[in-house]
Amino acid sequence: MFRNQYDTDVTTWSPAGRLFQVEYAMEAVKQGSAAIGLRSKTHIILGCVNKANSELSSHQKKIFKVDDHIGVAIAGLTADGRVLSRYMRNECINYSFTYESPLPVGRLVVQLADKAQVCTQRSWKRPNGVGLLVAGLDESGAHLYYNCPSGNYFEYQAFAIGSRSQAAKTYLERRFENFADSSRDDLVKDALMAIRETLQGETLKSSTCTVAVVGAGEPFHILDQETVQQMIDAFEIVGEQEGSAAAAGQEAAQPGAAVADQGGSTDEGVAPMDI
Repeated sequence: MFRNQYDTDVTTWSPAGRLFQVEYAMEAVKQGSAAIGLRSKTHIILGCVNKANSELSSHQKKIFKVDDHIGVAIAGLTADGRVLSRYMRNECINYSFTYESPLPVGRLVVQLADKAQVCTQRSWKRPNGVGLLVAGLDESGAHLYYNCPSGNYFEYQAFAIGSRSQAAKTYLERRFENFADSSRDDLVKDALMAIRETLQGETLKSSTCTVAVVGAGEPFHILDQETVQQMIDAFEIVGEQEGSAAAAGQEAAQPGAAVADQGGSTDEGVAPMDI
């Protein structure tokens, strides 16, 4: 990205049909710390990476509760995300007061997208430099939406945004077919595994991530660090056991392969066995 004569105003089109300031806002989302979301038929999990500006400071909050049935995870400018989450909270309160029922998730997402679109069509405003993963449960089931600074919104089975999110997307794309029937704990495990993919070698600890859950019979809440650390320890132990079992199986297979080589009866057309 670089400056040019068509990016001084959000309402100025380039000859190629692009709005550069909107693209710059979308780039701000890519620069933020990673956030991921995934859902089953009954639960939705949000997770994010806690990133501090320095060792002396605390991290900024990246997951916000909107209502008992809705929560958001953000990537990008935290200040913009905080203001938008407050707007969503007010909309839920007003709807609940007027109709005495919870606000449908899809309607809230459309209202949020309309608010973002206005910022792309007014010269005295700027686009919000934040992407939001909106998780919610209503009468039609569990939902996970991504709201883009451009005003577009998409519904996903699982998604990741922010820096180094491509590694998490790759993991989610391999596993998403199993998410619909997954249990709550399995979803949390997959969320933690996806977060670990974005760390690129750093150790996953409860202090470096935040996980939130909303589901049937379970209001939106953020899991405490002790619970998250127990889950991390549990699946790391399982992973070590699976790794040692695979190594033991490989060692057991090697003597048999040596005997077969000594026998001298080999089939050239047979593919080697996968280990």
